Amino acid sequence: MRNAPTILHLDMDAFYASVEQASKPSLRGKAVIVGGLGPRGVVATASYEARVFGVHSAMPMGQARRLAPNAAYLVPRFGIYRDVSEHVMGLLRELSPLVEPLSLDEAFVDLEAGGAAWDEESARLVGVKLRADIRAVTGLAGSVGLAASKMLAKIASEEAKPDGLVVIEPGTERALLAPMSVRTLPGVGPATGDHLRRAGIHTVDEIAEAGEDELVRLLGKAHGHALYAMALAHDERPVVAEREAKSVSVEDTYDVDIHDRVRVGLEVQRLADRCVRRLRGAGLSGRTIVLKVRRYDFSTLTRSETLRGPTDDPGVVREAALRLLDSVDTTGGVRLLGVGVSGLADYTQEDLFAQVAGERVEHGEEGDREESPGEREAALPVERRWVAGHDVRHVEYGHGWVQGSGLGRVTVRFETPESSAPGRVRTFRVDDPGLEAAEPLPLVRERRGVSAGDAEGGGHGVGGVLGVEAGLLGREGERRGRGVGKAPPVVPG
Repeated sequence: MRNAPTILHLDMDAFYASVEQASKPSLRGKAVIVGGLGPRGVVATASYEARVFGVHSAMPMGQARRLAPNAAYLVPRFGIYRDVSEHVMGLLRELSPLVEPLSLDEAFVDLEAGGAAWDEESARLVGVKLRADIRAVTGLAGSVGLAASKMLAKIASEEAKPDGLVVIEPGTERALLAPMSVRTLPGVGPATGDHLRRAGIHTVDEIAEAGEDELVRLLGKAHGHALYAMALAHDERPVVAEREAKSVSVEDTYDVDIHDRVRVGLEVQRLADRCVRRLRGAGLSGRTIVLKVRRYDFSTLTRSETLRGPTDDPGVVREAALRLLDSVDTTGGVRLLGVGVSGLADYTQEDLFAQVAGERVEHGEEGDREESPGEREAALPVERRWVAGHDVRHVEYGHGWVQGSGLGRVTVRFETPESSAPGRVRTFRVDDPGLEAAEPLPLVRERRGVSAGDAEGGGHGVGGVLGVEAGLLGREGERRGRGVGKAPPVVPG
């Protein structure tokens, strides 16, 4: 391991919910829950205000509604999340060529490889400046962990949440890890944690005390060796700039089971087209087509077909997916469908046209565009086209977002990220000719030609928008109570 905390882990705080709060002044400081809103939907992200009620990611949406009935429930807007993520990742790549994204809102950075930091002091300064830059560019808060290894940097960022920075000084790792739960370590999920608990092992220190031989006996050779090394704070994994994708896939869960075989086939074709758009967007092709079907009784079937060579042709993928569907009994109803492509390559094999049964459907630019979360709703009857949380524009009232719709009407709150107060609410007929879907607005004016220094406001809470006040760095320690600029390394207590 290194002798300086030059591996940085960034984790944006409650990312989806924070973007929504930044976009919608009326939701700042309030409970916001983002995810699928149907009966089978799950929570993607909950704001910290919602977490007070016990709501967390991956929770069934029905349970979340019972815990926090007065929260704002919104459908994800992946387009703006990707846009904000690209700006954040751009800031990270200015620090080092070795940036390893884990998701839209999380990444490791090797500061030493980019010459950005070489000891504890320089690493701490980079972390403070990065958080300020992220707020200036996006208006959002991110938590930063700095340590001598990836495992410890991620643990540090968890300890820093929300909106903070923690540095783990080399030499203090064992003392910091000792009292922590075994679930803190990577690779220890519910099953492994329960297995260790039954053996009387509850903390990281107890893992170390158990010894390597006992862990191998309990968990097997590979897992036992790895877990013992992590308990001793040994982690030599490098930051990897590019992660090779193994597959590309899309899937949908349906609010009501699909029984109509014709509709199941249409859904499979639609998913195949979405999968190909994502495949082409990554500049890839693939040889193996995979169909996933979850039936009414929760049984999940997977079928696959390997082609003669890699393809990114939508007709080929559609036809292969439909052939796979022929082997699946869907008479009892289908609750989830998915289409994926694996065996990825960066080239295509044109003679695969022979595998397409029937007429090939060509896609122009519109066909290659990524489908937005609201487009499927827009194809349904007009009364369901307005998706909660999505952007709209009215010819008279300007930009707003959908609060809800039903019974032939849609309720819109008209406000923008720059609004200083919650906007006014209006209700329209769903077919009002003056109302149309709109693109999301940037979160801060800097990206529309106004510098961060000129931006008004500067709120520092989660979802705060517009700029960095002049004294931000000087007030960092006081605001967090951790003394980021001058205090000794933080050990959670």
